[in-house]
Amino acid sequence: MKDIWMRVDVPDDPTERKELLKSGLESGIGVFIIRPGDESFSSLGKVELIVNDDGTLSGYVDGKVITISSPEDQDDAMRSCGKIDVMVVLTKDWSVIPFENLIAAAAGKTKIMACVSSSEDAELCGKILEKGTDGIVVNVQEPKDVKGVIEKAGNAGSVRLTAVKIVSVRNIQTGDRVCVDTCSAMVPGEGMLIGSQSSCLFLVQSESEENGYVAARPFRVNAGAVHAYMMMPDGKTRYLSELKAGDDVLLVDRLGGTKVGSIGRCKTELRPMLIVTAVHGDDEYTTILQNAETVKMVTPGGSVSVNELKKGDEVLVFLDEGGRHFGMPVKEKIRES
Repeated sequence: MKDIWMRVDVPDDPTERKELLKSGLESGIGVFIIRPGDESFSSLGKVELIVNDDGTLSGYVDGKVITISSPEDQDDAMRSCGKIDVMVVLTKDWSVIPFENLIAAAAGKTKIMACVSSSEDAELCGKILEKGTDGIVVNVQEPKDVKGVIEKAGNAGSVRLTAVKIVSVRNIQTGDRVCVDTCSAMVPGEGMLIGSQSSCLFLVQSESEENGYVAARPFRVNAGAVHAYMMMPDGKTRYLSELKAGDDVLLVDRLGGTKVGSIGRCKTELRPMLIVTAVHGDDEYTTILQNAETVKMVTPGGSVSVNELKKGDEVLVFLDEGGRHFGMPVKEKIRES
């Protein structure tokens, strides 16, 4: 998931700058670009402040603010790639090509943050060259405009989901199951990416659908056994056993759209378990979930309870290459089964 910062250094009136920061804070933003002398804004809440002194950034990060309005400006910016930590980029007409060139030139060595003032630009940021910019900087003048940009920015990142075919579902021994309760209400088709192999993470739906026995709990994903991997907002994986209250988690919908939520509580309990096995081409993948009708997997057209899964059904997964070392992708021969 991408970083979301906000500029509050543009208005000349300090009261307007303060109100902008407060609106960003209320919308969940925690990093702000300020003017020199506005360091007292730190008293407004738990924030990280970046001081913009005539285009030079310092404080929470070091870097530059660069405006691109001509090919010459782009060339100057590209020469800075790899030499500074962060580049906050403002284009006059929000052209995509300069960002494509900067992302390629930065090669992960310089963080590229795009200034955006509309929800459409925020969404586009996550798709440039598939990788997207490293994040966005909300650049609006009115506090009322912040929320609209943030709502779209929450879906700025995306993952590519693939349908795989179920080959078997069978009961196994009881085990320690983790329920992840978030501070967000999810909807049908939305959940978390979880699996026994880092190369295949299944989209497990939130408990956002009612049945005849229990009310919906849209904040919850009954995620599976303690050993399982979960995809995190930074693209790394963590074991379910490691998660705790306050951690950020990646929420994914059927179309691959993403947003970030926070964990409010994790519950680990001894429960009856089952193993789900699926195939894609010549490769076989598994995940282990609680044997309960409220546990559902997301399909291309809906969802299906694990109790009703059968051979030939299709479910959505995120496929990746290689293995993981401390949650990070590694290029080495690793086989998980």
